[in-house]
Amino acid sequence: MSGYEPSYYVASANAGVSFGQLQGDVETDVCIVGAGYTGLSAALHLAQRGYRVAVLESQRVGWGASGRNGGQVCPGHNKDHEELQAKVGKQDADALWQLSLDSVELVKDLITEHQIDCDLKQGIAYVAAKPGDVSWIHDSATYMQDKLNYEGIRHLSTDQVQEMLGTDRYFGGKLWTDAVHLHPLNYALGLAGAAQKAGAVIYENSAVTGYTSGDQCEVKTAQGRVRSRYILLACNGYLGNLEPRIAGKIMPIKSLMLATEPLPDELIRRINRDDVAVADSKFSVNYFRISGDKRLLWGGRETYTGRMPADIGAYARGPMLKRYPFLKDVKIDYGWGGQLAITLNRMPHFERLDPQLFVAQGYSGHGVALATLGGKLMADAIATSAEQFDVFARFPTPTFPGGTLLRKPGMVAGMLYYSLRDSLF
Repeated sequence: MSGYEPSYYVASANAGVSFGQLQGDVETDVCIVGAGYTGLSAALHLAQRGYRVAVLESQRVGWGASGRNGGQVCPGHNKDHEELQAKVGKQDADALWQLSLDSVELVKDLITEHQIDCDLKQGIAYVAAKPGDVSWIHDSATYMQDKLNYEGIRHLSTDQVQEMLGTDRYFGGKLWTDAVHLHPLNYALGLAGAAQKAGAVIYENSAVTGYTSGDQCEVKTAQGRVRSRYILLACNGYLGNLEPRIAGKIMPIKSLMLATEPLPDELIRRINRDDVAVADSKFSVNYFRISGDKRLLWGGRETYTGRMPADIGAYARGPMLKRYPFLKDVKIDYGWGGQLAITLNRMPHFERLDPQLFVAQGYSGHGVALATLGGKLMADAIATSAEQFDVFARFPTPTFPGGTLLRKPGMVAGMLYYSLRDSLF
């Protein structure tokens, strides 16, 4: 696993395949830039349909957020159904809700079909960080049950949450019974293996330096170039300045995680009785779960300046100890950070920039499910129909005020305000 940033996920990764660097010229049907969930899913679904596919990755497969995240695979969006309906109408709001359900089932189906070993477990609890959040969390669950006829959600009382999680710092919540959680890097490696087996060609350490789209697309790296009929941009938080037309639609931020030493069974039952993944209602979300080898994986502290703490594990440990002070003597074995991309409205950004150029990015914390879906929908748009891709594309994605130049100072100020407010609870 050389070439990856150190993390628990890298240390516990399945044996992976090393892919070669692009050398010389390649002719193909579709060139995909980025080998995270979006790019790998698109490659797999296109290759299964008989398309020639080349994937260009600047680092290693799953090197970015796809190999470093919290591993939660949950339905829904960062905007509730009523907000979506007010923005795009009932038909598209209903479609977006259904697509979120489909995204979770897609991940499960791919894991089953391709026998991906990634510590798959069931259930995600969303819990209130303060008593005042309980009512709106319960209201949202009731809305899904009554208005959307969704049976995969149930209410959790404060007593139930505190018994389940062994802390009085969380209150009521809701349980997504159809949601799952997993080892994210092993899932990405499994997708890469499946895509390769289907016929896709993946090139690692092949950073794209530029491209042109049109009747004959061309994508360049330092050592070669790919000519294709279509280009799919699947870079997300690592887009940089590759495509100025959409760079201002997203802002990269870093989320930090830690992994404890393996814990005894009785301690695991005390802090996570039902072995679910957990996320809370803070603006800067805390999230945690138990790994396949019985470690507590805790994440959520974010950095907005681009600088990483000298000791990530110690920095990320603070919120964990606020909820579980009795873990103060537990050893932190790993600390790492990952870069994701958020949009201004926290909804994914899908767009067809040119007839031959597609982009899917800005998953804003819902990347495992929605990025997997995003890759499939780009593949569908090329191979069969763009109908579902266009449901996302019709949802307006505003550019950050000031574009890439001023987005960070303004957002840093806003994020720090909400983080300070979070610290009161």
